[in-house]
Amino acid sequence: MSLIDLPLVELTNPDPTFPTLFLLRLNNGAENRFTLEFVHQITAALDFVESKLAELSDDDSKRGGALITTSTGKFYSNGLAIEAAMEQGEKFYKPYLAMLAQLLTFPLPTIAAINGHAFAGGCMFALAHDYRVMRADRGWMAMNEVDIGIPLSPGMAAIVKCKINSPNILRECALAGHRFKSSDAVAAGFVDRAVAEDQLMSTAVEYAKAYAIKGKNGGKILRMIKQEVYRETVIILLAGGIYPGAYLAKL
Repeated sequence: MSLIDLPLVELTNPDPTFPTLFLLRLNNGAENRFTLEFVHQITAALDFVESKLAELSDDDSKRGGALITTSTGKFYSNGLAIEAAMEQGEKFYKPYLAMLAQLLTFPLPTIAAINGHAFAGGCMFALAHDYRVMRADRGWMAMNEVDIGIPLSPGMAAIVKCKINSPNILRECALAGHRFKSSDAVAAGFVDRAVAEDQLMSTAVEYAKAYAIKGKNGGKILRMIKQEVYRETVIILLAGGIYPGAYLAKL
């Protein structure tokens, strides 16, 4: 049963013996495309988890916690609902980029259990997590904007650059729109493990429990560390600029 009443996401505790382990299941249709309402509901779920951290007993607070996200079926997320996003402009992009910033600096360790394809905005959502586990037998991660004719906003480019550090891999990802299967993504360094479908959730839980202690005491220190490690990316994400190359007008 979901801990919060939201139709497009399901937030549960998959292990009753570990009350600060949270599972956020994306549930916006078969493709989990990001709409404004979907973004608002994910943000509401993240806010809910943060509110629960403030209410923990001393014992639970010392234990830490973690957040896993996943979905079901063919897609983890197929990116933005493009037509709606383009029509809404900043009304859509500001909340979407703010959600990525919140996830990037979340006070608990975060693990993306990537059950299927993670394209474009879905790839960025996965990259905003601390750890990524991917099905070995199905699914690609790709930034395919170059192929569908959509430019990257400054925040979108920043989230990719902060997690893909090799210039050659970044080139293949952002400029060539390469589709990385799980083994390629692991070799490239931006996915941690590739596992069989029936091991996906257990592996994500393994990561969650292994790193949960890093989010002790409500994750206050972990959040501050993330805020500084990803400082430049967070500044760009929250700046609100959505126009690629706008800085060139100031030169």
